[in-house]
Amino acid sequence: MSDLATTPPEADLDAALVRYRVELTGYCYRMLGSAFDAEDAVQDTYVRAWRSFEKFEGRSSLRSWLYRIATNVCLDLLNAGNRRARPMDLGAPQHQASAVLNERPEVTWLEPVPDGRVLPQTADPAEMALAKESVRLAFVAALQHLPAKQRAVLILREVLAWKADEVATLLDTTVASVNSALQRARATLAGQRVRDSDPADPLDADQAKLLEQYLSAFEAYDITRLTTLLHEDAVLSMPPFDLWLQGHADIAAWHLNQGIGCKGSRLVATTANGMPAFGQYRPREDGAPGHVPWALQVLEISDGKIVGLNAFLDTDRWFPLFGLPEQLDEAHEAQ
Repeated sequence: MSDLATTPPEADLDAALVRYRVELTGYCYRMLGSAFDAEDAVQDTYVRAWRSFEKFEGRSSLRSWLYRIATNVCLDLLNAGNRRARPMDLGAPQHQASAVLNERPEVTWLEPVPDGRVLPQTADPAEMALAKESVRLAFVAALQHLPAKQRAVLILREVLAWKADEVATLLDTTVASVNSALQRARATLAGQRVRDSDPADPLDADQAKLLEQYLSAFEAYDITRLTTLLHEDAVLSMPPFDLWLQGHADIAAWHLNQGIGCKGSRLVATTANGMPAFGQYRPREDGAPGHVPWALQVLEISDGKIVGLNAFLDTDRWFPLFGLPEQLDEAHEAQ
């Protein structure tokens, strides 16, 4: 673990706190599985830091001290027992013909997050690749199966590359306890069978072509062509509903039946969780010109095919967070 600065004077605390905001938000997001909870946790961390700064004696770096506070904030939140999940964590896939849309509360769901909120800029390609891998939806969902302290240990050791003695100091425990917690966390994650997805930022030529084909097929609502872009056991999910579908037949049938309202949609590219994403806008129901928000689509890609279509439907929350337009008018659509 490297530190970027020694203890600043109190007058410079604000600037120092801004310096660490993105990496702390990424840490809290991995811990909590919620973009909004992570932002709140970092804000609480900074409030606590200001209130106790006069007691900070500089025996550790400012960065380590802030991580200690952030960890305590997250552990307090996790003591409430909430565990964020994906629809695939809650039950078996349904079939399109008998699919039931059962909505669950917001606190149920693992949330997407804009890359810029959680991925600090770095010139090291390997370091950036690891950071992106560690905010993938599948990986963060797997983290939610770990007890809170094991989760903190694994993130600090495996993702942020802290040394065992540094983690032990942060958690007020022993190196042996840290190593034991890390072994148990690794075993639990191995049992989750986290599905691989390929790095997709920046896109390679094949991935860029795949996304161009997806955008073209979806906007044309050519479901036959769209289906050829999917892995044979690809998954479609739609939080806040706990429904999920798997395989070409059910995904295609959904788009042509219950999902037919998506015909005529327009897509606006963005990124989420280190993966390609789109803001989806459906035609207005009143027939007026333009399109209105419908879903944030986050795509998972592996071996040249799409393996996950994650449609987050609560656009009142997601579109402002991702800086997506409130609507698409004719000027937007002509671009």
